[in-house]
Amino acid sequence: MPVPHLLYSTPDGEIREETRLQALAFGGKPLEARDLIPLPDGVTLSMMPDRLAVGLKKTGERQVLAANRGWAVAALLPIGYTRTLLPEYEKVPGTEPLPFFGYSAVASINGELYVAAVKTDDPHKWHPRSFPRKKLEHAVNAKLEAFPENRVVRQHAHCALDYSCPTASNLFLERWEMAIAVSPGCNARCIGCISKQEEEDLISPQDRLDFIPTVEEIVEVAVPHLESAEEAIVSFGQGCEGEPLMQWKRIERAITAMRAQTKQGVININTNGSNPRWLQRLYDAGLDTIRVSTISGHPETYTAYYRPIGYRFEDVKESLKRAHEEGLYTSINLLCFPGMIDREREIEALLNLARETGLRLIQLRNLNIDPEVLLPRMPALDSMGKALGMKAFIETLRREIPEVALGNFTRPIQRAQAQPSEL
Repeated sequence: MPVPHLLYSTPDGEIREETRLQALAFGGKPLEARDLIPLPDGVTLSMMPDRLAVGLKKTGERQVLAANRGWAVAALLPIGYTRTLLPEYEKVPGTEPLPFFGYSAVASINGELYVAAVKTDDPHKWHPRSFPRKKLEHAVNAKLEAFPENRVVRQHAHCALDYSCPTASNLFLERWEMAIAVSPGCNARCIGCISKQEEEDLISPQDRLDFIPTVEEIVEVAVPHLESAEEAIVSFGQGCEGEPLMQWKRIERAITAMRAQTKQGVININTNGSNPRWLQRLYDAGLDTIRVSTISGHPETYTAYYRPIGYRFEDVKESLKRAHEEGLYTSINLLCFPGMIDREREIEALLNLARETGLRLIQLRNLNIDPEVLLPRMPALDSMGKALGMKAFIETLRREIPEVALGNFTRPIQRAQAQPSEL
């Protein structure tokens, strides 16, 4: 089989290959052709600043490229692809943490570019090609003109144009899953939070919402979307906010008002699932689907990453159980970090979580974080058992819980009739 060669980025940003060196994955694993797929459409190649490129000589000796040749390079995958391996590098001492991106291992084979990933969903709804800039700008301006006082519209105009957020953009393009951000506060301190960081050397890539919208502002933009958008989803809980349950009363009133005006479309919440009682109020108001964020089905791993305030992992499980009993389409947003999520203990815990809660969908999400920020804050990897690899992890899920769908996106599925309670 052909040998994948090392890629690196020159100081000018040019991507080059070093054919004398075999590419490596994080932890020193030599990359093999079977680990890789051709670089998919929509991928971005990223220089890894202050990280030296590292490859393997034919003699088996590890070689670090000199800094004057450039830096290590990684791929940033489009949504719909799940990374299987992280890139290897050697950090320059005393440098800043990497920006919050999902770095995937890359290599060249016969002059073509490849990445360590698998396709796990149809990416067309999230592909940059589906959001042409001129069309989006026109739609944003039209909506701002139509709703000049609505702060939800202004917030998501910022997210759509400055961060290229697909769900924010869909508010203006009037289709698919549309964002509604409501909460500047949060009851977790996630290590990889993309909107607010407590540590000085960790810089969030997005600005967090700095106001609480009124029920009227929410309903004003949500109802037209529910009534007329293609595969309409109105979705609380976005990357530009904290935890939407901190505003559960406002969301409850908004859902009630929406459902008083229309029965069409799907109302979804992306949440940490921290309070089953608050979520029950949203189920009663007419919520259709729920996506609960987690990094693990194991309480130790979960707690280390989310650092919850005033709730426990058992509360998260209870929220999912109740949602299933109430007939909601339930999913988890599983933050995937190769070498951790695919370990024996983690796989077993995830299978148990899916079975105990009646889960319908696992949305795989590449965790955007510097490995050297994440790993020291997590339980020791050795305590989680052997790493089986991401492909084996995905195959195990499909084999052991075939009733649970795997993908990357929220489904536009309206609420089913509640399950009868067992006597």
